[in-house]
Amino acid sequence: MRGIGSVFNRPVGVLVMLSVLAGCIAGCSRPGSEEPIRTVTIQQSWELQPGDEVGGYTITGSLGDVSIALNGGTVYAPFDGRVQPNDIPNCLIYSSPEVPAYVFRLCGLESPQLGPVRQGAVIGKGKYLQFAALRRQPDGTWAMVEPSGDILQRALQRP
Repeated sequence: MRGIGSVFNRPVGVLVMLSVLAGCIAGCSRPGSEEPIRTVTIQQSWELQPGDEVGGYTITGSLGDVSIALNGGTVYAPFDGRVQPNDIPNCLIYSSPEVPAYVFRLCGLESPQLGPVRQGAVIGKGKYLQFAALRRQPDGTWAMVEPSGDILQRALQRP
């Protein structure tokens, strides 16, 4: 933030900053995001999961994820849908009414477009993509399933 030092030199400025921070702590999902964080409970359980840390590094993919070297490439919305931040850091959940029994977890994208997206819209870019397809189970949890090559193709090439 620019000029924050001058705000802290004034008692009123400090109170304003503390009020803003308190309001954000109470109601923010992620900086710059109006989208709520979405948690997806996965039925399968493995020892190492995205978001875990090993040797001081964060795991970004696990069993069931497909790893794609994007090298700065773009990921597009394969259908009209919605992009929400996931509770796993640096991951998103993409859902679409066109495939209502599925959601897709996308990890590794930089500066993602959150909220409603139209088919072909840019979701984000990155050095890599960890892609997981999840299918809703009758008990409300999600199971990892093999992603469709067609859906991956749609996500990696603009229509």
